Amino acid sequence: IKKTVVDQLKHIYTGIGNQDLEYVKNEFTDFCKNQNLKNVILQSVDLLKAGSYDRIKDLVDAAMKVGTTVDLGHDYIEDFDDRANELKRSTVPTDWQPLNDLMDGGLGPGELGVIVAPSGVGKTWILTAMGASAVRQGLSVLHYTMELSEHYVGARYDTLFTHIPSSELKQKKEEVKNKIKGLRGKLLIKYFPPKGVSVKKLQLHIEKMIATGNRPDVIIVDYADLLLSHSNKNDSTYSEQGGVYIDLRGMGGELGIPIWTASQTNRSAIDSEVIEADKIADSYAKVMNADFIMSLSRKAKDKLNNTARVHIMKNRFGQDGITFPAKMDTTHGSLEVYTATSSDGIIASKESANGAELEKQMLHKKYMDTIVGSKAPMVSGLG
Repeated sequence: IKKTVVDQLKHIYTGIGNQDLEYVKNEFTDFCKNQNLKNVILQSVDLLKAGSYDRIKDLVDAAMKVGTTVDLGHDYIEDFDDRANELKRSTVPTDWQPLNDLMDGGLGPGELGVIVAPSGVGKTWILTAMGASAVRQGLSVLHYTMELSEHYVGARYDTLFTHIPSSELKQKKEEVKNKIKGLRGKLLIKYFPPKGVSVKKLQLHIEKMIATGNRPDVIIVDYADLLLSHSNKNDSTYSEQGGVYIDLRGMGGELGIPIWTASQTNRSAIDSEVIEADKIADSYAKVMNADFIMSLSRKAKDKLNNTARVHIMKNRFGQDGITFPAKMDTTHGSLEVYTATSSDGIIASKESANGAELEKQMLHKKYMDTIVGSKAPMVSGLG
């Protein structure tokens, strides 16, 4: 039978026209997909009972790929032209030129950028600023939030687009509405509960958007530490967090979309002048899988003086280990990043240094108001 089939295939290949050959190929591919899907449906019965929904999707995806072209890899010599063209990345720049210069233009398709900072420093503001910048460029942004509500995140975008403080948005609704009408791009904000969704489920949501003609150009995930791991089912937080970043990087690569997210630091980073990679909480795998990592440090003196420091932990596109002085005002959601040698950078560095003296003055005033002030009546009474 085998010999007969081989002879028949040879006869078909040599005896029919190109159009017929393509028809035979398509029909045979459909037959193979049909057979594979039948097997998947049979296997899915037990998986459905066990609640292994992600595994069912994996089997269906594998079955649908039957008959697709096999990529054997990159031929170093033959594929030189393709390689040279691909090196010209189609990037999405940020609003901060010093960072764009380091990233060779911005974050490219399938790449993962991470912002590292302690709690309460402004990770969400920076991620929102990333999204707002892309919308102004006429791009489509998908913003996932696992911490704040959709309306609250939307209000932060309102502030960034209009420069109206959050506390004044309600009083200036018409002004806000008129200003955001002229935006070139699109923005979709989607809330999921913390630790209630995996990267795999985010990808299902994105694929639904793509199927309806709403492919995002940039994805914001606020933030990855609140996602469930699909690739690593270990109960250890360390292993699980590493798995989340592996999944997120893989999703970006498969979809060809740049992803920005944020990560929490450990407690010791709160008092750090510059936050290094050893201050990242839970898992060092976050550093291993990201393409670009920047940290934001703001001590108490910086919050008083609206200053900050941006440090480049990791950069696959060029130099890292650089620290930039910055100005940050969370009232308006503004962040400006300067090179250390620029006039604005020198001013920001001096203001950050002066912030220590301002902090001392504030603490002294508080001491006088609470301690000394409480003793004053007693002293006057004794007199």
